[in-house]
Amino acid sequence: MCKPLEDILIIDFSQFLSGPSASLRLADLGARVIKIEKPLTGDISRHMYISNVEMNGASSVFHAINRNKESFTADLKSEKDKEELKELIRQADIVMHNFRPGVMERLGFNYSAVKAIKNDIIYGEISGYGTEGPWKFKPGQDLLLQALSGICWLSGNQEMAPVPMGISLVDIAAGAHLVQGLLACLYRKGITGEGGLVQVSMLESACDLQFESITTYLNDGNELPQRTKTSNANAYLGAPYGIYKTLNGYLSLAMGSIPTLGELINCAPLNKYKTPTSWFRHREEIKEILEGFLCRRTTEHWLSILEPADIWCAEVLTWDKLIEHEGFKKLNMIQKVEMKDGYNFLTTRCPIIFDNQTLLSAKGTPKLGEDNQAIAEEFLKQHLLTHAVHKQEIKSCS
Repeated sequence: MCKPLEDILIIDFSQFLSGPSASLRLADLGARVIKIEKPLTGDISRHMYISNVEMNGASSVFHAINRNKESFTADLKSEKDKEELKELIRQADIVMHNFRPGVMERLGFNYSAVKAIKNDIIYGEISGYGTEGPWKFKPGQDLLLQALSGICWLSGNQEMAPVPMGISLVDIAAGAHLVQGLLACLYRKGITGEGGLVQVSMLESACDLQFESITTYLNDGNELPQRTKTSNANAYLGAPYGIYKTLNGYLSLAMGSIPTLGELINCAPLNKYKTPTSWFRHREEIKEILEGFLCRRTTEHWLSILEPADIWCAEVLTWDKLIEHEGFKKLNMIQKVEMKDGYNFLTTRCPIIFDNQTLLSAKGTPKLGEDNQAIAEEFLKQHLLTHAVHKQEIKSCS
């Protein structure tokens, strides 16, 4: 199939997670991504292990977010390498990075410098906390952003310490927001011919993830949300919203009528909570009743009663059970990709379906600098020839 971003060339200076997750999504949509890496060491995530899993000489996190890309090594302190990068930029549609404010200025590849190289360039950048203010030089790391943004006070039960999400939620959200901005800028460029600067900060992304909760806080007398003592899943929602232990596992319950739920599971103490306001006002005692009742029977038993009645509920699965479930298998969410040296591995695919087709790519991750020669021959041949002639002229004059 013809993917929507084919013929779009992206020069990606970013590393680790937020920026590379954005360029991964753009690559899945058809763009060609040339990943610029430091010689010898490359992207720091090549050797930053989230577990003891090493895959063909690099960490699993590097493989997860850098498949479907090319690797071009360049020393950003070398004038020769910087000239080669400028030549690549002249032929690119998008340049992106996720360095702290000031870094790209020092290296000579900030937006104004890149715009001087190519006037209609689209330039995307992710920072931790924006380009102004007292936090602008703080490290933009996911856990730190979850902590500062208040996210950690939304999960877990009332008596628990702050609980972070167990995934790099803010990194991934910031990457997704950058993709949205870059696509919007590409659309504008298609109409006006004008490039632009797209900026995202992880802090703003973290706040945007909480737009419902923060809006409620701002319009509720600035009352902080209170986690329930048991089965907390959303600090602003009434019972039964939460996760409950059953005889053999766990059951999640979303919004629903408490009296209806009581009738279905034959739990008489629930029948007295008639109004939706009482489901929030008395959510602690309702959850305690459910907690003591649902643990008596299996998850499958409760699902067999609740699902036919259209009660919003689900079993709480682990990955092994999820992957073996027919509902997951039908999505074809897992794909096999292969590196140039023949090493292959399984990973997730792009979640977007385009023209009724899933966006698959069999191209794995690049070895550090493995595409330098091919990229030089394709994009830099004339530049290198001119450079060689210029050197010869200088030599002849001397």
